Amino acid sequence: MLQRAKDRTFWQRLADQQWTKYARLPAPTSDYTVTRDARIPMRDRVDLLADLYEPKGPVSGTILVTSPYGYNVIGAAMTGGVFACRGYRVVLVRCRGTFGSGGTFEPHMRDVDDAADIVAWMREQPWFDGRFAAHGYSSVGFAVWASLMDPPPELVTAVIACAPYDFGAFVYTGGAFQLSTMFEWSFVTSRQEEPLLPRILGVLSSRGRVREALAALPLTDAADKLMDGKAPWYREWVSRRDLGDPWWQRADLTDALERVHVPVLLQGGWQDGFLRQTLAGYARLAGRGVDVGLTMGPWTHAQGGAAGARVLLPEALAWFDEHLAGSGDRRRAMPVKVFVSGPGEGWRDLPAWPPATVDQVFHPRSGKTLAAQPAQPGEVGEFTYDPANPTPTYGGAFVTQLSPGVSAGYTDDSALASRPDVLTFTSDPLTAQLAVIGSPVVEVGHGSDNPFADLFLRLSEVDADGRSRNVSDGYVRLDPSRPTGVVRLELDPVAHCFAPGNRLRLIIAGGSHPRWERNLGTGDDPATSTRMQPSHRTIDLSTTRVLVPVAHPGHDAG
Repeated sequence: MLQRAKDRTFWQRLADQQWTKYARLPAPTSDYTVTRDARIPMRDRVDLLADLYEPKGPVSGTILVTSPYGYNVIGAAMTGGVFACRGYRVVLVRCRGTFGSGGTFEPHMRDVDDAADIVAWMREQPWFDGRFAAHGYSSVGFAVWASLMDPPPELVTAVIACAPYDFGAFVYTGGAFQLSTMFEWSFVTSRQEEPLLPRILGVLSSRGRVREALAALPLTDAADKLMDGKAPWYREWVSRRDLGDPWWQRADLTDALERVHVPVLLQGGWQDGFLRQTLAGYARLAGRGVDVGLTMGPWTHAQGGAAGARVLLPEALAWFDEHLAGSGDRRRAMPVKVFVSGPGEGWRDLPAWPPATVDQVFHPRSGKTLAAQPAQPGEVGEFTYDPANPTPTYGGAFVTQLSPGVSAGYTDDSALASRPDVLTFTSDPLTAQLAVIGSPVVEVGHGSDNPFADLFLRLSEVDADGRSRNVSDGYVRLDPSRPTGVVRLELDPVAHCFAPGNRLRLIIAGGSHPRWERNLGTGDDPATSTRMQPSHRTIDLSTTRVLVPVAHPGHDAG
C-alpha cells in the first residue's frame, strides 16, 4: 500500500551527511521527503514497488534507479539521498521478485520489458515533467542498459558504473564459467532479505563452506547444498553453456550500443570484472559520435562502491547537473579520465581511449627469461595441468572475494612462480620507466596431449626484492578440435607504468581456480561431472611473444 510522504528520519539524515563527507560532495541544497511502496504495474500483471524521493525545494530533474538490492539506509542514501538532497527527484525501484516487488527474481532476464513498463508508469505520474536520467552501479547499471535497448524519448542522459551490457559474455569470459564471482554473488544475494545481523553473521561464518563448495564437483550439486535451493538462477547459469541459446539472448543488451544517442558517462575500474565491457562500450559509443565520457579508476568492483565513490559520485552528480538540470558549463576537461598506476601514479585526462601507442615486443626464452630477441626453434617450456590440483587464483579483475585466500585486485602473486604447473619468464631490470597503456597481447605456441585445455596468461611486475604483482590477465578455453597451434590472446586493458629497475614477468598456466571453473580435461560438463584428466602442455617458445602497448613518446602517461 502506498504510504504518505514522510520527512527524512534521523538515520537517513545521518547517512546523507556521511556520504556527503566521505564522497566529498558539494553541500546539500534541499531537504526531501520519501514516499514508500508506490506500485508500478508490469505487462504480466505483477507490480514492482518503488520509493519516491522528492526534494522540498525546486526540482532539477528525475533520476531513475532500478535495483535488486532493496533500500537499506546506507545503500538508499548512496543511490537516492545524495541526489535528492541536491534537488533531484529519485525513483528507486525494486527489481521484480525482490523486497516486496511481485514476480520471480531472475537476474537480468526481464529487465528490458520491466524498464519499458516503469517508464510507461512514470509518464502517468503528475510529478513527471517529461525528462529523466538513469543511474546505476553493477547490476543496477545493467538495468540502465536495459532502458537503452529501446530508448524512450524522455531519457536525456545516463550514468553507468562498473556494469555489463552482455551478461552471458561476462559469465563465460574467455569461454569458461566465472566460478567464484557467480557462485559468491548468488550465495550472498540469496540471503539478502534476511535480517541484517543474522545475514552478516551467516555469510561470514559460511566462508569456509564457500571455499569447500568452490572446490567441489559437480558444480550444481555443490551450489544446491550450500544455497539450499534459494538461488535457482545459478543452476541455469552453470548449465547453459551455449551463449547462442535464446535464454541468454534476453540478457544480451549489446544492441543498446547502436541505439543510444543521449550523453552517457561510463565509469569503471582497472581491477573490476566488467572493465572489458566498460571500455568496449565506450569505444563503440565514441565511434558512433555519441557524447560519451569514460572514467577508469584503480579499484576492484567492491572498491568502486567504497573508495571509488569519492570519484564516481561527484562525477555522476556533475554529469546530471550538466545534462539533466542544464546548469553550468561542461564539467569534464576531456572525455576520458584514467588512473595511471606506478611511479608518479595519478589521474590523467585524455581526448580518447586508447591513446597512441607502439608495441614493444618481448620473447620468452629458455632459462625463464624475457628478451628482445626471439627464441630459437627447439626451445620449449613444459608443464602439466592437473584439474584435481588446479592452479590457484592470485588476484585479478573479478568481482567477489568471499572465499578465504582468494583476493580480487592487485596482489602479490610471487607464489605462482614456484609452482610446477606454471611457466614464468622474467625480463632484465628496466633501464627506464615503461608506460603500458592499452591491451597487452600474448601469442603462445601451444601444444597439449589432451584436447580439452584452458590457458591462463598474466603480465606481472617484479620489484627489486623479487616480489611479483599482477598487472593484466587473460583466459581462454581452447577449441578441442584445435588444441595445438599459436593462440593469440588479448589481456585486460591497463594503464600502468613499470618502474625503472623492475622487471616484466609473463606467467603461463592451465587455469586459475576458483576465479574460473577448472577444465576437467574430459569434455564432460563440470555442472554434472566429477571425472578429471590431466593435460601435459608444450609451449613452443620460438612462436611465443608478448606485445606490450607502450605510450607514444609524445603522450604524457606518467
